[in-house]
Order: sequence, then structure tokens, then C-alpha cells
Amino acid sequence: MTTEVSVVIPTLRERANLEQLLPQLFETLRRADIETEVIVVDDNSQDGTDDLCNRLSAHHALRLITRRDVRGLASAVLLGLQESTGEICVVMDADLSHPPEAVPALVDSIRSPFCDVAIGSRYINGGSVDPNWSWFRRLNSKVATLLAKGLTNAADPLAGFFAIRRETFLRATELKPLGYKVLLELIVRCDCQHIFEVPIAFRDRKLGTSKLSAGQIWLYLRHLARLYPAHFVAGRTGTRRSSVEQPTTLPRRESA
Repeated sequence: MTTEVSVVIPTLRERANLEQLLPQLFETLRRADIETEVIVVDDNSQDGTDDLCNRLSAHHALRLITRRDVRGLASAVLLGLQESTGEICVVMDADLSHPPEAVPALVDSIRSPFCDVAIGSRYINGGSVDPNWSWFRRLNSKVATLLAKGLTNAADPLAGFFAIRRETFLRATELKPLGYKVLLELIVRCDCQHIFEVPIAFRDRKLGTSKLSAGQIWLYLRHLARLYPAHFVAGRTGTRRSSVEQPTTLPRRESA
């Protein structure tokens, strides 16, 4: 059975945040009249995530996939995309940093035949980051974004909140991300050159702890070392399309 939209949420010890996020998400989707399934891919948190999802699945199209032998945000997202049935896939974090009320705007954007990927963007006009974000997080994000500029013209290519059509995801001949930045992997490997960006107010997590670490920064640098050769080899062999569209800012759709 297929549906129009699948929302993929990777989790690791995020039960307290999921308890707030999922009801908000389902209510937003109901108001927008979007036929949706939600897929939670959990890395064996053992924090009650399974009980919460089982309870909510009695009233909503919610599916839990628990991984016991593998961990990692990027691989969890890819598994969720592979297991999804939706024609459109939305990826978002579980920590309440991504506003669920912006999901309809991402879905509207990716419905365009001229859009390869739609990003919930912090760094375009109308977007913002939480004022409580530390200077280190801001600096790390800005530097990491600058390092990716040779791969895409997107303003926020490291966002964890985005929408992609299933047919676009399936264009990739291989996917092997390192660390957290799965969107950048998809932009390069799926040849996403037509990018729409929807402004969002990025919120800092209120519960739980950030997974950012020095190890993740090192993985990101290794990831870039993989992607740049793949990007330029594709360009020389003509497998990338020649037309490049600048990121298009779409107005935010207000929730009902």
C-alpha cells in the first residue's frame, strides 16, 4: 500500500521529545489534509520509545523500526527512506528543533516538477536559529556550510529537515554517508541541482543532549573528502545536468 508522504524521524534516546513532537506533527498533517505515514527509526534507545510508538500507532499511521546492531543518524535516515511507501519523503529530527508546522510547506515545494529537494532552511531570508544557540554551534555550522559551497549552491545544505521525492532518492547508484549530514550526501549522489528552500525558525533542543562531538566533526571532514571527488568526476563525465537553478525561497505556509 502506498501513501503520498512519508515522514522519517531518526531517534536515539528521544522519547521525551517524541511525546511532544508526534502529536503536533499528526495534528499539522491532519489540518493540511496530507495523507501521511510516519516512520520512526530508533537505534535501540531502550527509553520507552517503543511503548510510546506502539500506543500512538493505534490511532495514527505510525511505524517503528528498531535497529539493534547498527547506529548512526545518516544510516537510520537512509533505512527510513528505503522502507517508506510515500511518493514524497520528509526527514526531520526528533528533538523539536524542526517546526512540524513547516512540513506542509516542504511538501508543497517538492510537489513542483522543477524541485529536486526542498530544505527547511535556517539561512535564507525569513529563516533563523535559536537565540540560545551557543557561539560554538553557530561557528561550527557556518564553517561547515562554507566548506560545502563547492558541492551545492544551497544556503543550508547541512539541514536535517528536508523533503525529497522517492524517484529522486532512487537515482543514486550508491549512498555511503559519514556522520550526520545525510542531506549533503543526497544532494551530491542524487544529482539534486534544483533546490527550493523554505525558511524555518530553528529551535534549540529543550530536552536530552546534542549528539554533536569532535568525532562527528572529523567524520564530516572525511565525508567531504569523499563527496568532492564524486561531484567533480560526475561533472567531467557529463552525468550531472548542465542547468543549475539558484535556490528559490518560497513563502512559509501558515498552519490553520
